[in-house]
Amino acid sequence: MKSTSIAHTGMSTNLQLQSKNDNGITSFIMSLSTLPAPHAENSVTICVTDVLGDVYCVVCEDGKRVYEHIARAFLAGKHVCLSFKNGEEISSAFLAEVFLRLYTSFSEAKIENSLSLVDVEPEDAADIACVIHDVKDYLKDPQRFREAMIEVLGDDLE
Repeated sequence: MKSTSIAHTGMSTNLQLQSKNDNGITSFIMSLSTLPAPHAENSVTICVTDVLGDVYCVVCEDGKRVYEHIARAFLAGKHVCLSFKNGEEISSAFLAEVFLRLYTSFSEAKIENSLSLVDVEPEDAADIACVIHDVKDYLKDPQRFREAMIEVLGDDLE
């Protein structure tokens, strides 16, 4: 069972995802700024729709393109404000591609200290939190996920 709550606290939104499992409750909290991204020298704003040239953020390959922009900024020592301004559709597949690549390439601390999400609708924020939670679970035990997929899809997974 997953529950998502969004609490508005002044100038930011705290998104909290709680997942109940057999071992207890796992919580995830992400801050989403509702203000324009800061224009500090060590900060860069990446607008997803500008990168894609489209308001639809649905294709995995597009997630890879967004990841590449974020990764270049991280490697340059920049804080990234990832803007979803004008995004009309944001798919879980797109988000999974972005965040799986990020969490595979960078530490959790780096991501959480160097990435802010802005211009995000509450429903999309909930999807982002779920995807990040799933990515972290997957990276803890990828073989368990592979076995579950084979059980559902059969040996023709490849």
